[in-house]
Amino acid sequence: MELLLVEDDAKIAAFLVRGLTEQGYRVQHCSQAEDAAPLALEQPPALAIVDIMLPGRDGLSLVQDWRGQGAGFPILLLSARRSVDDRVQGLRLGGDDYLTKPFAFSELLARIEVLLRRHQPAVAQDLQQLADLRLDPSRKLAWRGEHKLALQPRELVLLELLLRQQGRVVSRTQILERVWDYRFDPQTNVVDVLVCRLRNKIDKGQTQKLLHTLRGIGYVLRAD
Repeated sequence: MELLLVEDDAKIAAFLVRGLTEQGYRVQHCSQAEDAAPLALEQPPALAIVDIMLPGRDGLSLVQDWRGQGAGFPILLLSARRSVDDRVQGLRLGGDDYLTKPFAFSELLARIEVLLRRHQPAVAQDLQQLADLRLDPSRKLAWRGEHKLALQPRELVLLELLLRQQGRVVSRTQILERVWDYRFDPQTNVVDVLVCRLRNKIDKGQTQKLLHTLRGIGYVLRAD
């Protein structure tokens, strides 16, 4: 899935390109609006990340121009401006979401995932599947083969997160922020306990194991 990043700060851009690439995205980077403007119309990305304060032409005029020419891809705005008026203006001119700097990379990832889900066809949003493991998020039901899984609410949230990131490593910090919606002490073992419970429910007694631990890195759902 290809993302377009429009960011003039070289350090921030390098950090985001590296981090997003590690998460499995292809990232095309432009440091100026003039370069990004035609590129996104010729090769529309799955999502664009646009810094508002760009040299020369600013990010808001870029977004407004894209929307005026019918571009429908989701746009996440980045800015150091924190006022409500700035956020409202960005959203009214065509942005789909607005993230203020500095931000946690995990929050950026979460917002990207939400925007991509919103812009996927409705059918593609419903059923998440890996091998014979299936999840219907709208009905909060999961199965392994023909066996219906009895999952608690946080187990369902974790399973959906892992399925949407299947094949990519999800860190303990990402799980903490996504499943509990706030930060725990990073040394807490709540993630390990939750993953252990979920693994017992989806992999116990199965020949093919789907939930894997990468020690010191995180967890991944994949069909080895």
